[in-house]
Amino acid sequence: MSGIPLVDLAAAHAEVAEEVEAGFKRVIADTAFVGGAEVAAFEREYAAFSGVPHCVGVANGTDALELALRAVGVGPGAEVILPTNTFIATAEAVARAGARPVLVDCDPDTYLIDVEAALAAVTPATRAVVPVHLYGQLAPVERLRAGLAGRDVAIVEDAAQCQGATRHGRGAGVDGIAATSFYPGKNLGAYGDAGAVVTADADLATAVRTLGSHGGLTKYTHDVIGVNSRLDGLQAVVLRAKLARLAAWNDARRAAAARYDALLESVDVVRPVTLPGNEHVWHIYCVRVPGDGDPRRRDEVLARLNAAGVGAGIHYPVPVHRTPAFAGLGHPRGAFPRAERIAAQLLSLPIYPQITVDQQERVADALVSALGG
Repeated sequence: MSGIPLVDLAAAHAEVAEEVEAGFKRVIADTAFVGGAEVAAFEREYAAFSGVPHCVGVANGTDALELALRAVGVGPGAEVILPTNTFIATAEAVARAGARPVLVDCDPDTYLIDVEAALAAVTPATRAVVPVHLYGQLAPVERLRAGLAGRDVAIVEDAAQCQGATRHGRGAGVDGIAATSFYPGKNLGAYGDAGAVVTADADLATAVRTLGSHGGLTKYTHDVIGVNSRLDGLQAVVLRAKLARLAAWNDARRAAAARYDALLESVDVVRPVTLPGNEHVWHIYCVRVPGDGDPRRRDEVLARLNAAGVGAGIHYPVPVHRTPAFAGLGHPRGAFPRAERIAAQLLSLPIYPQITVDQQERVADALVSALGG
């Protein structure tokens, strides 16, 4: 019996293979390898999909977040507030912009940023807050915005995991600026690294495009010190082909998540919670293995699942403040107890649009067996 991958990129490719091949031929014939017609078309199409007027393609999601932060004025001496339970790239982007990451804990049920903790962490040096739209659902940005009213603090959304998700009918970046990643495993994934910034603000879009193109919009014009971070034509071809299917693929992910909810209803794990008002896109379906904060129980279950051919994983095993890279922030073990406890318990189950009912039933059976071993 074949194994069940955490993400099945081959199945997604099979659906778009002919379009991608034809698109690659167009790019090669036009030698439009950086920028070009395919990139421009994708930017228009993804902006429309996202419900915003502006999309700027860049080289990867980390660059997207750094450039968005720089566009709103984040730089040396600034502080940026973000949750500690996120992928390291969120904190890296802050540090690369020259700012100091200020970490806060998460909500115990949804694992999204603790809004009250974020607002309490604001100081005169705070220039931005980065709510991370984790696992496929949006953080309550409207609560942050209300709490920050009257303060010169920008909201820069980390939307790397939520292409197509909405909160109260509105997507990431609609009311400000958001950065996303098109890493291959994302709901909308390229065939390599790629990313984008979406925004309703024309000036911010221009700033991002300028910063990502060596600081200028025309050749040999360098108005500011920028970087080289541009979307290439081949990746745009892939993204356009997949974008045309993304709404249907997200619907399939929702159906798969609902099946997991039903299959695991009586299983001794904590199932994911969707924040009211959110339309989830289920980039990741994670459960929590009961434990006292020691990851060994979860790790044993993961090992048994993998041995049974189930490609489960962990997102994320180490909160930012416990990584050696950010040890200099000075947060001891126990500084953010919710994030630390969750990191020791979370287990990601296979989910992708093409997953079958039979595969999900096998995952559920394997999980029951792994928990009882």
